[in-house]
Parts: sequence; C-alpha cells; structure tokens
Amino acid sequence: MTSTSPAAAAVRPTVAVAYHSGYGHTAVLAEAVARGAGATGATVVTVAVDTITEEQWAQLDAADAIVFGSPTYMGTASGAFHVFGEASSKRWFASAWNDKVAAGFTNSASKSGDKAGTLGFLQTLAAQHGMHWVNLGLKPGWNSSTASEYDLNRLGFFNGAAASTPSDGGPEAVHKADIATAEHLGERVARHTAVVLAGRAALAA
Repeated sequence: MTSTSPAAAAVRPTVAVAYHSGYGHTAVLAEAVARGAGATGATVVTVAVDTITEEQWAQLDAADAIVFGSPTYMGTASGAFHVFGEASSKRWFASAWNDKVAAGFTNSASKSGDKAGTLGFLQTLAAQHGMHWVNLGLKPGWNSSTASEYDLNRLGFFNGAAASTPSDGGPEAVHKADIATAEHLGERVARHTAVVLAGRAALAA
C-alpha cells in the first residue's frame, strides 16, 4: 500500500480505466484495476474502447487519471485499442489530456509474450498526450527458489501490470497474482493522483 499525506487522503480523484478485451481476460484485469482504485475512495469509470460513446469520451476528458489496458497481440496492443489510440488524436490537438496521470496493463498467453511492447506503446501514447506515467512500483516476484508464483508482479514487469493467461483458458483462468497486481496498480494510480491534485490545490492557494 502506498502512503499518502492527510491532505491527499482527503482528495477523491476520478480514475478512468480505458481498455479493450478480446476474449475477456483483459476485462478481468480492468475490473481489478478499478477495484483497487475504488478501494482508496476514488471515483472510478470503466470504458470499453471498442464500443466507446461520445459520453464516455467526455468521461475520459473529465477524469484526473486514465489507466490504459489492452491484450498483447503480435507484440503490441490490439487493433481495437490502436483504433482508439488514433481516435484520441482529437484530444491531442486540444491538449485535453495534458497533465493527467496515466498507467497501463496488458495480458498475453506467454510469460513474456512481448508484453513490454504493449506497455511501451501505452506509455508512448500517454507521453504524446502530455500525461504523467505511473509505473507499477513493485520489485519482481517469483524469481528465486523461495519465491511463489502467487507473488505480486510475478512476471517481473515495471512499466505496468502484466498478466499471463493460458491461451486455452477463459477469463476465469486469469492468475490470482496477476489480478492482485492489477489491483495494486489501480490503488497506486489513485493514491498518486490524489497527491498530484492536493499539490496543485496547495500551489494554487
């Protein structure tokens, strides 16, 4: 758990989770991110980007933080998420997401699965929008003889939360440790966003 100051603890940021899920696995992670953010008292909005509406675009515009999520297909985010990313260029022109907090998560079948490529794409998308990226903030788990596959960050990623789900398994097969890692990311983003908002308020005063 990330500690926050009393002033930040009084702030309730809005955290949006914008994701695409091809087969339901990434949706499980999106729900975990939302749950982790909500546990801090943050207001949470989830948006499936392949069916995004104008109202949901407005929700992303109004959010203090956006956590991006996509499965990893062929070493990058899904086609549906790329479509969303390109459509967000209207926000880029207007600097609508500038200085928001951002983070990301992904899932693929293999332990590595080139998930770093997807997290890098999500991070670059956030950077192009002028957003502030929050990393996972966890040391790697499951990397010694005494470690467990149920450790947080069992796959050893740093830029965001990464999950490995068997290709022949449904959403129920998403690993418990990966779900807990996604919850951690949601909590970390919400707490960091509260600190940012409290700092801006203090500076404005």
